[in-house]
Amino acid sequence: MSEVMPRSDQRKEQSRGFARRTWAMLIKEFIQLRRDRVSFGMIIMVPLMQLMLFGYAINTTPRDLPTAVLLQESSDLGRSILAAMENTKYFKVTQLPRTEEEVDRLLASGTVLFALEIPAGFERAVRRGDRPSLLVIADATDPVASGSALSALGPLVQSALSHDHAVMPGQTVLPFDVRAHARYNPAGATQLNIVPGLVGTILTMTMLIFTALSVTREIERGTMESLLAMPITPVEIMLGKIIPYIFVGFIQASIIIGLGVGLFGVPVFGSLVLLALLSTLFIATNLSIGYTFSTVAQNQLQAMQMSMMFFLPNILLSGFMFPFAGMPKWAQWIGEALPLTHYLRIVRSIMLKGSNLGDLRADALALFALMLVAMTIAITRFRRTLD
Repeated sequence: MSEVMPRSDQRKEQSRGFARRTWAMLIKEFIQLRRDRVSFGMIIMVPLMQLMLFGYAINTTPRDLPTAVLLQESSDLGRSILAAMENTKYFKVTQLPRTEEEVDRLLASGTVLFALEIPAGFERAVRRGDRPSLLVIADATDPVASGSALSALGPLVQSALSHDHAVMPGQTVLPFDVRAHARYNPAGATQLNIVPGLVGTILTMTMLIFTALSVTREIERGTMESLLAMPITPVEIMLGKIIPYIFVGFIQASIIIGLGVGLFGVPVFGSLVLLALLSTLFIATNLSIGYTFSTVAQNQLQAMQMSMMFFLPNILLSGFMFPFAGMPKWAQWIGEALPLTHYLRIVRSIMLKGSNLGDLRADALALFALMLVAMTIAITRFRRTLD
């Protein structure tokens, strides 16, 4: 007869077996994680990227905002005012237009966020004590960037000019009025800024995910072999996978814009046809980038991780959550390489400013270039996979 193991020993053996099996499973998961380099890289890169971006790139008090100055007279007072404005660190004079029409074009295209107009006879009026007006026009499509600068403008200029006895001889009050005009969003309504931005943000997220899973889904389902056996080229495969989602993205954009206009009163001053065309270009650009991820990733999980990794800087560095002009130069350079940065300028300019294609030419060309680069990489990578 076999000897029966005591119950206490049985419990100990079961505990040891439980520990061995759990340990073996734990080791297995660590080995798989080490082999999955994309997932392992995400574990390191995501918190590191968030720390670097929030610590160095994000600034809710923007500085060196691009400013145009329409100087209709050359005087010591005008130069003192310009120096005082730049000393505030909020404004940086980048354009010197000659006419009011040129000022309007610079604001409509987004080249500058502020415009200062010093009228003719300004210094003479100050000397006579007439208190003339100094006009400051702000692009208020981003109320965070413009609001802080406008609210600080008067006190900062007064403080900077207080030591200039030629301008303020013993005075404590500015001898002229600073008239601030918030153009395109005079009430500073956040809906006018957020709703157009949501169009680009939602499209970026959904379009990336749709196509990032396209190739890896075919591989995991085992249908890629049948697809490769067909007389079809990589370009035809890519276009066949991208074009249907262009219509899906267009429907999404139409729904968001329609609800924004109907529920929140967001205006559309520009051409709907132009908005539709450039939105289609933006959708195609994101689909091309997502398709590129699908040719690089080995499975759907990696494709999702790559999409989220690309989506994060789009949200933080495009100007959607934080003022683009407030970021350091290196962060702005990264932001210029992201499709959402250019589309936010496009959609806000068309809807709120009524800008035309000439005003938005640079951003449209940037989107087109990004789309071509992504498509080229995707086709090249897909051919490598075929070999």
